[in-house]
Amino acid sequence: MQERKTGGIGYLVGDWPLDSHKSTIIFIHGAGGNSLFWQSQVDGLISRANTLAIDLPGHGRSLGQGENTVETYAQVVIALIKRIDVPNPIPCGLSMGGAIALQLLLDCPDFLKAGILLNTGAKLKVSPEILDLLRKDYNGYLEMIGELVAAKATDAKKIARFKEETSRCNPAVTLGDFCACNSFDVMQRVASITLPVLVVSAEDDQLTPPKYGEFLENKIPNACRIHIMEAGHIVPMEKPEEFNNVIVKFLDLADL
Repeated sequence: MQERKTGGIGYLVGDWPLDSHKSTIIFIHGAGGNSLFWQSQVDGLISRANTLAIDLPGHGRSLGQGENTVETYAQVVIALIKRIDVPNPIPCGLSMGGAIALQLLLDCPDFLKAGILLNTGAKLKVSPEILDLLRKDYNGYLEMIGELVAAKATDAKKIARFKEETSRCNPAVTLGDFCACNSFDVMQRVASITLPVLVVSAEDDQLTPPKYGEFLENKIPNACRIHIMEAGHIVPMEKPEEFNNVIVKFLDLADL
């Protein structure tokens, strides 16, 4: 795994340069996150595809102050795709990252080969309690999110690592992320997506329940859904091998 930066945007890659004959999975983190969330995928999928995990503006090693709309984050991702000439890009996003992937599938289909939507929805209304904590008590938010992001059976060390990485994000940036989620709504547009799409939901996801994935599966014409048991919102950290295998199977079946 290598760290790189282009135009102020940091990202991790499994290998460099990217192989022009392979698909490139572009991993997009959720609200308050960073590219390190995807370590197990960047390293674990390198034999099957190019892997790239982005730090959105204001997150991780990227410059900027963050954004407050999904559309502006999507513009950052597509700009990086074009700037470094990413071959055969497939956006893969979690939660807010999934919303960004959806926005890309809707607005930039000619630049993409497919999409992977993980624990996300076509509309991401945020609990007022979460927004209030983000404005007033970031530590309180971290405690709350630690109780919501994973299944009860998940190793506490993985939850602690997630909370530690989230704590590194500027609270104002995390608030902007959740405001972006709160205003996101493409429910009336998703049926127009024609590219192959993998939808992944999880049994114990309290933040984006499985019904969100069911909606995407039913509305996107060329979508298939995999439902992962005994996992919560942060599936790539909770069950990395199972999640990676799901991606490989999708790539193989779709000949990507």
